[in-house]
Amino acid sequence: MECKCRLLNIGFGNSVVAERIVAIVNPSSAPMKRLREEAKENKRLIDATQGRRTRSIIITDSNHVILSAIQAETIAQRLSSDIFKMMAAEEEKSK
Repeated sequence: MECKCRLLNIGFGNSVVAERIVAIVNPSSAPMKRLREEAKENKRLIDATQGRRTRSIIITDSNHVILSAIQAETIAQRLSSDIFKMMAAEEEKSK
């Protein structure tokens, strides 16, 4: 059985399924702080910072909120790089 899920490294050995990501945002604004608190109250918060400062918040399609110590821009670059690699592999298969 083959799994076609792509895992995205969000730092310190933690990964998330790339297809489930809805948004990657900076945690500094007041709405993001409220989102974080609401997720904590509703038991939908996943802290993947390993005790470090939160530098990005990842929102999934299941409404889970994941905290990461990696910059949002870095995670976005990793995600776009993975998508580019996947497209290149699909193109190579079709030849």
